[in-house]
Amino acid sequence: MLTKNQTKRILSLSKKKQRSQEQMFVSEGVKVTQEFLDAQYEPIEIFSTDSFYAQYSNAFVHISTQELSKISSLKTPNKVLAIFRIPKPKPIDDSALILALDDLNNPGNLGTIIRLCDWFGIRDLVCSPATVDCYNSKVIQAAMGSHTRVNINYTALAPLIKSADNAMGTFMEGTSVYASNFPNSGILVFGNEANGISENISSLLTEKLSIPRFGAFKKTESLNVANAVSIFLSEYRRRSTET
Repeated sequence: MLTKNQTKRILSLSKKKQRSQEQMFVSEGVKVTQEFLDAQYEPIEIFSTDSFYAQYSNAFVHISTQELSKISSLKTPNKVLAIFRIPKPKPIDDSALILALDDLNNPGNLGTIIRLCDWFGIRDLVCSPATVDCYNSKVIQAAMGSHTRVNINYTALAPLIKSADNAMGTFMEGTSVYASNFPNSGILVFGNEANGISENISSLLTEKLSIPRFGAFKKTESLNVANAVSIFLSEYRRRSTET
């Protein structure tokens, strides 16, 4: 049975402030939840209509389909909702390419970027403090478990950029990513969806990169930031596999 206190706790974790205070987040759905369990994230409570999760005896709470629908943020709840402990991030490895995000607002974009980092083998993703919380429920859903394989840190970007051997940023105008000297290590910054990279960060960068437009009219205003990340990371990996 689902208690009122449990319901209150689950719903409160939809707020960033509460997640930060309790150092917990919510995962929904069989695949995503299993990713966190397989990665040894600490389950606090697992609410499920499926007795499969009874093996996690210290955390399992059997609930009905109706109860799951009351606590789920999904239009179609999928058997399980779990509360996990937020792990401490690992130190940043500056021997490889680091991806940095300057004040991204959209949780869907962040979730997709986390998944792209996982796909292309980018170990470290660094987010400015104002970037949307990576444990937002929409980010969790979009990333599909890739949190478990990407080291995500929230910190001021300026000190990190100043210490990097190669500090690159993505802009509408700049050296084409297809013609640039893309290094194996360094930091690559992507900016806010509406405003791009902030002035204080762009002033610290040593190279400005862009994705050229090939259409006949070249009037497309911009690319979605997650789409841009996929193009840059694909080009980065293409070069690293050729050398």
